[in-house]
Amino acid sequence: MTTPAASTATTTAPIADARALGLAHYAARGVLEWVLARYGTTFQQQVALRAAVTADTPPTPEQLIAQVQGFLKADPADIRATLDELLARDLLVADGAHLRPTEAGRELIATLGAATAPLSARIWGGIPAEDLAAAGRVLALVTARADAELAALTD
Repeated sequence: MTTPAASTATTTAPIADARALGLAHYAARGVLEWVLARYGTTFQQQVALRAAVTADTPPTPEQLIAQVQGFLKADPADIRATLDELLARDLLVADGAHLRPTEAGRELIATLGAATAPLSARIWGGIPAEDLAAAGRVLALVTARADAELAALTD
């Protein structure tokens, strides 16, 4: 009588690469965009408004544009248009040479945070801390290298 060979099937973790990073980004962004749409807010508006709300001191429009451009690699003209939209919605207000979030702007950021918190908890929950730390190190390195490549391409 022969015995079947023992199964040595192993689970291989997927390799982190540009495709996996892109798929994860767009999946998470899709969830965020769904929430933002419920509040009539675009992704770029949320990024710019959050930057203004969390700034240590009120930024100038140029400082805010530079910060958002650093985050999103978006066209400065598009970011300026986004700031104009936030001003028109009374979510930002010009205060001399600076932009300040209004109470409505602060409330919107708080509301968006509350709306996304349970979704984020379900997405990120249960991932071991050491895995998150390793992923964080890899993503920081990929970001730094991509930023350097983009800088070299645009010089």
